[in-house]
This record gives sequence, structure tokens and C-alpha cells, in this order.
Amino acid sequence: MARSNGGIIGKINKASFGKCAVTVVTNTGTSPVSSATTVVNVLAVAGGGAGGQGSPIGGGGGAGGVVQGCISVCGSAAVVIGGGATGGASTFPSGPLSYQNGVNTTVTGINSANVVTACGGGGGGARGPGGPLAPGKGSPGGSGGGGGNPGLAQTNPGVYPATAGCAVSGQGNNGGAGAHGSGPPGREAGGGGGGHGAVGGSAAQTSTSPVAANAGAGGAGTDFSPSYSCLPNSGVLAAGGGGGAASPGVTSADGGSSNTGGRGSSSNPGSPRSAGAGVANTGSGGGGASGGSNPSGNGGSGVVAIKELNKASGVWSMQSQFQAKKQGTWPKPPLSPFTADYLVVAGGGGGGTSPGPTRNGGGGGGGGYRTSGYGPSPLRGSAIPFSAGTTYAITVGSGGAASGSNPSKGSSGTDSVLNYAGPANITSDGGGGGGSVCSAAGASGGSGGGGAFPGPGPCTKGAGNTPPRSPISQGNPGGAGSNSPPNEAGGGGGGATAAGGNGTFFSCGTGGGGGAGAPNTITGSDVSYAGGGGGAGKGVNGSASPCGSGAAAQSGAGCNQGGGGGGSQGPGGPGIVVVRVPADAAGAISVTPGDNTVTTQPDGTGVARFTVSGNLVIGNY
Repeated sequence: MARSNGGIIGKINKASFGKCAVTVVTNTGTSPVSSATTVVNVLAVAGGGAGGQGSPIGGGGGAGGVVQGCISVCGSAAVVIGGGATGGASTFPSGPLSYQNGVNTTVTGINSANVVTACGGGGGGARGPGGPLAPGKGSPGGSGGGGGNPGLAQTNPGVYPATAGCAVSGQGNNGGAGAHGSGPPGREAGGGGGGHGAVGGSAAQTSTSPVAANAGAGGAGTDFSPSYSCLPNSGVLAAGGGGGAASPGVTSADGGSSNTGGRGSSSNPGSPRSAGAGVANTGSGGGGASGGSNPSGNGGSGVVAIKELNKASGVWSMQSQFQAKKQGTWPKPPLSPFTADYLVVAGGGGGGTSPGPTRNGGGGGGGGYRTSGYGPSPLRGSAIPFSAGTTYAITVGSGGAASGSNPSKGSSGTDSVLNYAGPANITSDGGGGGGSVCSAAGASGGSGGGGAFPGPGPCTKGAGNTPPRSPISQGNPGGAGSNSPPNEAGGGGGGATAAGGNGTFFSCGTGGGGGAGAPNTITGSDVSYAGGGGGAGKGVNGSASPCGSGAAAQSGAGCNQGGGGGGSQGPGGPGIVVVRVPADAAGAISVTPGDNTVTTQPDGTGVARFTVSGNLVIGNY
């Protein structure tokens, strides 16, 4: 019988003789590899986000996501280089603004299971008359966009933490927050976009007499030249764009890594300057806009490096075989049943709508949160069993839609499900939609939606942990709306670790804050999930949860964190499912489709991360 190692009994390993040759790819196409190479290590950098558009200022664009991983190839790899986003005008628009996000970069090997995907950088936040950017929030992305100024109905002066855009876990860092200094209108500064090496800087007031403030600098990139030769920009990639600045006394900020990310623009008469673009083929973010004549900078296009790996095979010495036999690693035994940790977060609920002068829509509830480890101990269940040679179906819940322009309750998020043993499963329930002026009650769900105010009497909040999940509760109730007309306000949505805040009559109606979510490190990064959305107030909007959800009118946290949407048209964020397997099973797991990922942690454990519905496949060895 023919054998792949010449008919001699011995340990077998798939051959790859790439000699560690590195190919840098800057344009979309097919990249050939040596016929002797079967495994490559890929560095993929997505396109950077553009700086925030509009007036008076915009936040810096976030860097494109960075992913490194190994895939199998046969003769070539298909490469799609993500483009950098195009910057926008600096004039105050007549219609809703949109995010200027970078484009994903992908590298595909022998099949759809061998794909590396880096997510486009988030566009900078800006202030506009409506739409997703109305509150100035930076967009989520590979690295998050820097925040702008939330605009009307916000306390001045101050920094607005809820405006910072969040990053995709493991691909980059969050953007910085925007700010408004004391003094006349226009003393505003944008936050810096996140970079792969550091969080974007937050804008800050530095003096009140005279009034002075600084925009946030772009987050630093990372130097990849020690691992991959011949990269653009001497190997420094994925820096964030700087925030823009407006009016006297306010200073714009540089982009990350010596303006690899674009510098922010300035309409300060004493130090005017235009916005810079992210350096091409570095995936860096563009600088933020300012005033009426300084548009935002473009994001830089992405890049790919492909390293062809050496991987020995064939005949091994008798000594190495004896050692392997003694250690029990050859012949390799079949994989035994094992237990693994999990995180299952459902989609967050959408915010309720109450347009016009009432502005009392309730915040959406965070998606149900269930986990066996890596988060707060009171919320941990038990690890669950898995078997070799089995495929497990995974469902990732979507965020609930915002209620639209007519007064109506926000839509609830949908469930996330991990089917792990026949009919047995772990299910987290979608967050409840926020209440509205025409349907006061927030919906019940994983965490409940905040209530609104339709008239005299109590304003019902949605219940959390509905239906009940045991042995650990999956969420908390929303907050009640204010019942003190004419000072109406919606309640905040419930979160994984706290109930939503009640709306109050203070300051002509103050929306309740979103309930706090839960931090968790199961993916290897410290990310917070399932926070509640802030309620809308006639006078002051409720704050977002500190764990990833929208303030009033903002979307729930992107990046698959299951955050609730803010009151008055904020959509909920999508959920996530994560399975972390022991080290001896890490090499046996794969996922479908290619949007989902498998990574190996420093301790050898394997992490399967699902951002869309698919399958977890566990091999026999």
C-alpha cells in the first residue's frame, strides 16, 4: 500500500516548503504561491474609516481591522483589498448623514473554511439633523471611529463618552470621545479614531480662562515589519485619524503614528488646517472635518502580507517516534469528549419613538446574557459537553429595529442559541423594545425595554429574564418613564448586570440611563456585552450603559455586543456566540461560514467566535 511518507511507518505531518517567503499585496486579485506551499500565514488589514463629516466638527476615522491567521492553500490565494472610505463635506447638511466606513479585506485559501476577514474601520462621528449620526457617535468597525458632538439637549461643557465608536473584538481599539468646551457655540472638538496599537484619544477642555481645548489624537498603529518584510510605510499600519476642531482656542489633533492616520482639520482662525488622509495601503483612518470649508479626510486602503510557511513532514527518527509514543502523542489518539466554556448574547432591543416635543421614548433592553466563565462570577453557569466528530448549530440573534418616525414601540431583538447536545441548548432571549408615547410599556425580554409616558398613571417598564432562564438570570428590567407632564422622559433599557434607570421630571424631563452590561474576556479581549439603551428626555437624554449600548437616538453597540438602542429611533445591536475549547481540542475545531473565526489563545485554548449564524464543527483528532 502506498503511503504519503514513502511506505515507512512514522509520524506524518502535511508538507509545506514555503521557506517563509513574504508577498505583499496592495491590489485585489489572485496571489500565486509556490506549488510546494500548502500553509500560509496571512496578515490582513482592512480599509480605514473616513473622518466624520458635517459641521462644526467630526471625529477621526478608525483604522481598519487587523487579523493574522493561517490558512491552507493550493497554488494561490484570492485577495480582496478593502478600500479606504471617502471623506465628506464639512457643511451642516439638510438631510441625515451616514457613516463613512472602510471596506473589509479578505484572503481565501483552498475553500470557504480557509478565509481570513478583517473588518473595515469605523467612520468618525458628526453632528447632523437626523439619522444615525445625529448624536455624534463614531461608527463601530475594525477600530472604532472617534466621537463628535451630540448637539442639542446635551449638557455643556463636557466630554461625551457615549460618542466613542467601538472596535471589533481582537481587531483593533475603540475611538475616543468628542467634547464641547464652555463658551459660545462652536467650541467643539472631535475624538480620535482608534488604532490597532492604542485607543483613540478623547477630546478635552484644557482651560476655562481663556477657553482652550484639544481634539483627540488618533490611536497609534502597529509596526509589523519584524514579522513581515517589505510592507508599506516601513511596516507601520492601522493608525487612527485625528479629531477636528472648531473656533478660537480649540486645537485639532494629529493622526496616530506621526500622521499615518490623517490629521484632524481646524477652523480655528489662529491655526487653520485641512484634514489629512490615512496613508494608502496602511488601513489608517482619515482626519475629522471642521467648520464649513474643511471636509474630512479619506481613509487609507488596506493591505495583505502572505508568508509561505515551512512545515516538516516525512520520515522521523526512531528516537523522536519513541519519545512521541512515550508521551502519548503518537499514534495520535482520537479526541475524547470534553467540556467547554461558552458566551451566548442575544440581539438588543430597539428604542421606542416619541417624536416632536415629547421626546420620551424608552431605551431598548440589552440582549439576554448567558455564560459559563470569564465574566462576573454571579452570572456564571457550568461548562457544557461536546463530542468529537459532531457539528453543532449556532444561531446569532439580530438587533431589534428602531420604531421609525411614527410613535411606536421599538422591536425586540432576536434570540441567540447554542445547540450543544441533541435537543439541549443554551438560549439567550432578545432584549425588549423600548416603549413609546402611543404604547407606553417597554417590552419584556432578556433585559426589558424602558417605559415611556402616554398620560397620567404609571409608565410600565419591561421585565428582564423573560422567559425565565436558570440557574442564572440572563438580564434585568428596564426603567419606568416619567409621569410628570409636561416634563416627560423615557426609562432606560435594562442591562445584564443592572436595571435601567427611571426617567425623571428634572431639567424639563431627563431620560433614564441604560442598565450596565457585563464585561467578559472569553475571546481574549476585555469586552462588555448586553448594556441597556438610554431613554429619551424632553430636556436631557439618558446616558448609554457603560457596557456598550446607545444613548438616546443612538444605535446599540455594534461589534456584536447585544446592546439596546437608545430611545427615539436607536436600533439594537446584534448578538454573539463564543465557544472556548481546551487546548487538546483547539486543533480540531472549525466554523462556517467564513465571517466567523477560530483563534488560538496564549494558553493554547481555542476560541470559536460567531458573529453570524453557522456551525461549529469538531473533528475526530
